[in-house]
Amino acid sequence: MSTAKKVVVFDYGFGNIRSAERALARAGADVEITRDFDTAMNADGLLVPGVGAFAACMQGLKQARGDWIVDRRLAGGRPVMGICVGMQILFARGIEHGVETEGLDEWPGSVEPLQADVVPHMGWNTVDVPPGSELFAGLDADARFYFVHSYAVHDWTLETANPAMRAPLVTWSTHGKPFVAAVENGALWATQFHPEKSGDAGAQLLTNWIGTL
Repeated sequence: MSTAKKVVVFDYGFGNIRSAERALARAGADVEITRDFDTAMNADGLLVPGVGAFAACMQGLKQARGDWIVDRRLAGGRPVMGICVGMQILFARGIEHGVETEGLDEWPGSVEPLQADVVPHMGWNTVDVPPGSELFAGLDADARFYFVHSYAVHDWTLETANPAMRAPLVTWSTHGKPFVAAVENGALWATQFHPEKSGDAGAQLLTNWIGTL
């Protein structure tokens, strides 16, 4: 009988689902690509990928009932991980070409255009990891991850009112101006970069996530 953790890559029409599937399988997970409601709800972990425009991703996610699945899983403390635009849609809103689109609002904040001389931010970059991170455990401080994006969250505003609750751990990177590169917040983790394209460092990161499921 397999003891591998069951991870669903949520298929809502956006994201590098095949590369995510392969990377998770190499990291030891039992992976399935699906938008089936019950399968996504009952998996040990749910991975929400995303590429392209914020508004289009949100529309696709809602059509697949992914917004409801993410909300209900988190309400029950069931792990969810977002990647790239799959991270961005977890915030309150996205602003593209002057148009504001509501996100899932799991975290406050706006996804806005990068403030840099060169956009998109494409290629390898280091990150500034806070103490106590489980996501980046075992990785060197100079580990590099692969980014492809034109938008990001530049301001983290969530505060933890209950001192008994662990404050979210926010990892930053810089392209022109510092931006949120990853978040660890209870059952909800996310990365702006692509761990599935980030070589050994990305593989270690996915292994760390699977190890918490």
